[in-house]
Amino acid sequence: MTWIYLLIAGTFEVAWATTMKLSHGFSNLKFTLLTIIGMIASFGFLALALKKLPLGIAYPIWTGIGAVGSILIGLILFKDKVPPLTWLFIACLVVGIIGIKVTSGHKDDTVF
Repeated sequence: MTWIYLLIAGTFEVAWATTMKLSHGFSNLKFTLLTIIGMIASFGFLALALKKLPLGIAYPIWTGIGAVGSILIGLILFKDKVPPLTWLFIACLVVGIIGIKVTSGHKDDTVF
């Protein structure tokens, strides 16, 4: 379950970042509350993952999922523009996330 917790934590990180943007500087109560709920859920699932994973493994994967997920949400939902060269660095993030997971030595669950 450790890797599943980490994946859920990263997904909630994307959710709270998205709802924070939608809150328009915390002026929209609904999205402000969703941001807070998403943060609590994200940190809660990260805490569960950290019970078994080292910080140096869990934290970069968590932030990497959040970074790549937020980029994708920005593209899809907010029509953000990403320069072509930036895609190279996004790919580097994805390769790094996978590489950290694969080489971590923690194989209690296989998620990604």
